[in-house]
Amino acid sequence: MSLGSRLKIENMGLFLVSVFYIITGIVSLGVLPLVNYMPVVGIVGILSLVTAYGLFMKRSWVLYLVVILFLVVTVLALYMIYFMFLADLLIGISMLAYLVLTWIATAYAVNKRVKLES
Repeated sequence: MSLGSRLKIENMGLFLVSVFYIITGIVSLGVLPLVNYMPVVGIVGILSLVTAYGLFMKRSWVLYLVVILFLVVTVLALYMIYFMFLADLLIGISMLAYLVLTWIATAYAVNKRVKLES
């Protein structure tokens, strides 16, 4: 019996997007002490976990959180890339990957909004 049938996953894409938001939330909350408890990192972590729950349970309000996270993460990642890319190449590359994955996850979730609203 596969994992998808045990969890009653109807759409594997939305499941993967919710897993991405779970990982993002856990990592954001995990690095919170390393970034001197910046409030925006904690907010991104909490919103990511709530968004993952909303996507997994197919709540209609989750699209608002996806768009809010898209805007906040885009600004945060571009800020980090601009100021840290040459100083620390690993942080710059990881933030660039995070930015691209967030854009992909947002585009997929918005395209599947019909399934979320039903």
